[in-house]
Amino acid sequence: MQENNGKYIFGVVKVGDKGQVVIPSEARKLYDVKPGDALIVLGDQRGMALLKTEMFQSAIDQAMEGLSK
Repeated sequence: MQENNGKYIFGVVKVGDKGQVVIPSEARKLYDVKPGDALIVLGDQRGMALLKTEMFQSAIDQAMEGLSK
C-alpha cells in the first residue's frame, strides 16, 4: 500500500468471470469492510468508487436534515 496525503494505492485487482473483484486486505482493514457489508458503487466519467452504505446513508441523513430546517 502506498499513501500520499490521505490518498492510497492498494495495488491492482482483476475482475473475475462473474464480475467480482477482491478488495485487498489492507483496504478492508483501513476502511473496516467485513464479510456481509453492503457497498454502493458510485461512478463518473473518470472511474468508480465503493462506499459503505452506512457512510452514504449518513450523508443523505445530514442533507435531508438541512432541508427540513
